[in-house]
Amino acid sequence: MTLIPPVKTEHVTFDPPEFGHLGMIPEIVVLPVTDERIWVELEPNVWFRPLFFDMNQGSHGEVLRVRRGGVLSRHLHATPVHGFVIKGNWRYLEHSWTAVEGSYVMEPPGEIHTLTCDGDDEMQTVFFIQGPTLYMDENDNVTLVEDNLHLIRTARAHYEKVGLGADFVNQFIR
Repeated sequence: MTLIPPVKTEHVTFDPPEFGHLGMIPEIVVLPVTDERIWVELEPNVWFRPLFFDMNQGSHGEVLRVRRGGVLSRHLHATPVHGFVIKGNWRYLEHSWTAVEGSYVMEPPGEIHTLTCDGDDEMQTVFFIQGPTLYMDENDNVTLVEDNLHLIRTARAHYEKVGLGADFVNQFIR
């Protein structure tokens, strides 16, 4: 069995896995952002920072950053999503509540919502997304399927454009 070792950089580190000889992959430790180029733009005033892409389960972790006036378009998740607000606040246009710093949000699958940040200057939320995100138009037609493959392609293009190199995203893939 030939194992391709994950990338280790100044942004992501890990120790060798105890059972590496059996094919176990190492943990991933994503360090604080020191370079603005790591943030990948999704929409105007909306970025994500990859934490991990689990290619076996189809899940991924990210920090979503939205600046005031930013909107993450109308979408639904086919699987549960977990979020923890680490900075600022945000809300869904379709709901009455606001997620504030320190809030935990669990989204059940199938609900359509539109995320916006209209309070603070910026919000950051850690999201664990267990499957694809389906972006919808006003008639509930799917306009984009955002899964790990799409996000990795988007990140590759961004990292190439900003001078980090397309392979920069590889350090987040497990």
